[in-house]
Amino acid sequence: MNKVTIRLNGKAVEVKKGVSLVELSKEEQKGYKSRIVAAKVNNELKELTHTIEEESEISFVDLTDDDGVRIYQRSLKFILIKAVKDLFPDREAAICHSISRGIFFEILRDGKQQLISEEVKAIEAKMWELIKQDVPFNKLVVPLEDAKQLLMEKGRYDRYLAIKYRTKSYVSMYTLDDIENYFYGYMVPSTGYIDKFKLEYYENGLIMILPNKENPTSLPDIKVPEKLFGIFTEYRNWGKILGVENVGDLNEIIMNDNIGDLIRISEALHEKKIGQIADKICFSTIPKRIILIAGPSSSGKTTFAHRLSIQLRVNGYVPIMVSLDDYFLNRENTPVDEFGEKDFEALEAVDVKLFNQHLNALLKGEEIEKPIYNFKMGKREEKGEKLRLEEGNILVIEGIHGLNPKLTSEVEDNSKFKIYVSAITSMKIDNHNRIPTTDSRKIRRITRDFQFRGVSAISTIDRWPSVRRGEEKNIFPYQEQADIMFNSSLIYELGVLRSLAEPVLKEITPEQSQYAEARRLIEFLSYFLPIETKDIPDNSIVKEFLGGSCFYR
Repeated sequence: MNKVTIRLNGKAVEVKKGVSLVELSKEEQKGYKSRIVAAKVNNELKELTHTIEEESEISFVDLTDDDGVRIYQRSLKFILIKAVKDLFPDREAAICHSISRGIFFEILRDGKQQLISEEVKAIEAKMWELIKQDVPFNKLVVPLEDAKQLLMEKGRYDRYLAIKYRTKSYVSMYTLDDIENYFYGYMVPSTGYIDKFKLEYYENGLIMILPNKENPTSLPDIKVPEKLFGIFTEYRNWGKILGVENVGDLNEIIMNDNIGDLIRISEALHEKKIGQIADKICFSTIPKRIILIAGPSSSGKTTFAHRLSIQLRVNGYVPIMVSLDDYFLNRENTPVDEFGEKDFEALEAVDVKLFNQHLNALLKGEEIEKPIYNFKMGKREEKGEKLRLEEGNILVIEGIHGLNPKLTSEVEDNSKFKIYVSAITSMKIDNHNRIPTTDSRKIRRITRDFQFRGVSAISTIDRWPSVRRGEEKNIFPYQEQADIMFNSSLIYELGVLRSLAEPVLKEITPEQSQYAEARRLIEFLSYFLPIETKDIPDNSIVKEFLGGSCFYR
């Protein structure tokens, strides 16, 4: 039979057997906000070159979908790499990290940065030339051992190490004209699918700016968060010193049985940084009475607050810890977002009026009864905790809105010390593929919520877009107002989290809509060799997500 019935965006359609998703997408494009770049077939992500051979449920993916943005980004990245190679054969484009709404690259010669602003214009022009030519991205399925040999021959040791311990028997590589590459995910069919991007020169490198899912038809304005950029740079340099710049380096340390040393050094770096922050607070020329700790979901804010409190005690202070979570409104009073969902990330979900009343009372030396929020019941308990701020006390306040001026509007700014905490991933998979910070935090949250909050991976995946919207609205706009930033990521943590997150993700079946995202995260984690927990200290930030923390007993 030459025909097959499919359900396309919920409608039954009869199509020719063997038809490609490219062909099917042409008729459907008018119903999408931006260019279709992929499809989900029976809840599994597929490239547009995929052909339909049997009855299937199909929905197309454009740039309003995270998967669509990732595919667009990979494809654009390959075009950038090709343009640099064509213009400067002795240089290499090396991805560094995300920056605001863009991605920062270095252009290297013999491992050293070499780029001027005029060259960025030339690279961008060359990329548009490749796009106009509509050059196809050709996929090659290469046996694993052949891929290893090819990468070694081409001097791509970073990429060889990334696949050295792979359990799959093959590697999917892509070619663009005369170069091949490996991007750990799908691509668009050809360069002509790219229609929006720009490059900007910054700090001897360049920022690649592309559309985002919120506004897929335009390019965002980029304002570089300089403090955050400095943290990324600091930790990349630290990775170089440790000899752990990518996943392959980490896996080699594990295989050589040196992971215990790396864990101890990573934890010592955290402790040193926290101690330095405590010193800065305590020896400030203007005495600080309130420490505000903010950051996005799963950044380890609570453990950081506990560890900072210990360092403050070493310096002679007696900290009083307050969590903003206890000032949540009762669940029935929580505001809803534009999608009609409970918006727990909104400042309006917090009883700001009561919080400020208590804050001012404490600063005057008065006693308050701080509420205690019962998350299972979704409301405050009848009796709270009595607190008074006395001589030698300092308030340590932790919560996602800590840097929002509205939260502490009734308190003088010079009495506050503001800290931004986030898990900023500086390690890469290889020179052309970064580890998104948001993926590290998502895996932390999946692990923690399943173990300690009775929340399934499906629920966490479903909730994550709302969490991200809340961060974009309520946290990231204030991050540069911090007096100091702390990177809570640990260079070894994904190897540890893999053992707990992987089984939970594998419970998601192809019949469930979250299957494609679960498969993506499982594939991502597969590049990290598992790491045992025996060398991790009980006060580690990662123990907040693994369990066994000394602060939660």
